[in-house]
Amino acid sequence: MSDPPLYLGFEEAPTPFVSATQNARIWTEHWVRSRLFCPNCGSPNMDQFTGNRPVADFYCPSCREEFELKSQKSRFGTRIVDGAFRTMCQRLAQENNPSLILMNYDPIRLAVTNLFFVPKHFFVREIIQERKPLAVTARRAGWVGCNILLSEIPQAGKIFLVRDGAQAPKETVLEQWRSTTFLRDQGQGARGWLVEVMKCVDLIGRSEFSLADVYALEDRLYGLFPGNRNIRPKIRQQLQVLRDQGYLEFLGSGRYKIRRGP
Repeated sequence: MSDPPLYLGFEEAPTPFVSATQNARIWTEHWVRSRLFCPNCGSPNMDQFTGNRPVADFYCPSCREEFELKSQKSRFGTRIVDGAFRTMCQRLAQENNPSLILMNYDPIRLAVTNLFFVPKHFFVREIIQERKPLAVTARRAGWVGCNILLSEIPQAGKIFLVRDGAQAPKETVLEQWRSTTFLRDQGQGARGWLVEVMKCVDLIGRSEFSLADVYALEDRLYGLFPGNRNIRPKIRQQLQVLRDQGYLEFLGSGRYKIRRGP
């Protein structure tokens, strides 16, 4: 028997502030605590960290997966403003680096309109953009923040639970999450290459493609990995790993097929 649809409204949440922004934070955090399941293990609830942590907001009490919540009224664009660049880079190398929960909400209907997860194994150095230091006249002069380049995350790393108010089945979300967890077994460098080759496959725009199609994007990979002078052998290696992990199917004669859609 499938799980019932999630209740997407915020009506049960308290609204103690005059500020709409502060109330929205209360609503969205309350909704995650009371409604959202863990996409990593399927546990039916999340717990919230107490106090101010540098990155994570929630964790699963069963598998201990950590999550950072970002919510806003409008759809997310190509990048997301995040915290300190140095802190983010430090967290990338740690096992408890948080996954993202990205939520859009309707402040009139008080409801979730879109929600998707970005698993932590898609967070590689190449998608973190260093921002310029704050001006000397700023209160935190010299502080350096970062952006998460959402446009550089492969489609497989954006797992929708709610899209335009329509919900995906819980099992579909869990299956999509599990389909890329093999990335966690890779070191940072190897994972960066795999994620970027997955992005190249996305850019081709077809579920079936050829090795030559990926070679056509090698300049992109040269730009990301300027120290590597063997781009084509590296592409072949990454496609073999993605094939062995079941992400791709090898069709023969240099042709591949994506096994799972975004």
